[in-house]
Amino acid sequence: MFTLELITYKGVYRRITAASINLPTPDGRRGVLPNHMPIMMPVSIGVVSVLQDGRRKKYTVSEGIFYFENNKATLLADNIEDVDTIDLKRAREAEARAREQLLNSVKDSDIHRAEVALMKAINRINAKENDE
Repeated sequence: MFTLELITYKGVYRRITAASINLPTPDGRRGVLPNHMPIMMPVSIGVVSVLQDGRRKKYTVSEGIFYFENNKATLLADNIEDVDTIDLKRAREAEARAREQLLNSVKDSDIHRAEVALMKAINRINAKENDE
């Protein structure tokens, strides 16, 4: 077992005692078990899966960084959300808003923001639909 802290810019989202964690990274999914060697890696928009108390718990995350050393893990991400709490209607509305912004954006920075918002919304929708 190891200690896992899920942290956003708002502060600590959750502190968990975990048996494993599986993370989305730019290179694909990566798993970490207790006593893993020290590691730091970027985290991509996707779903983090944590084995906790004998059951799998899932969280959507946006881009961030994961650090592990001495059986203490820290996941820093712009946004973390428990898949169980996702409101599918709100997620679909966010997707529609992001698609609208993407169609109406002219500046590169606005296009990039709209693309990221769209990826986050689609991630939340897929996570919730695949969890039910």
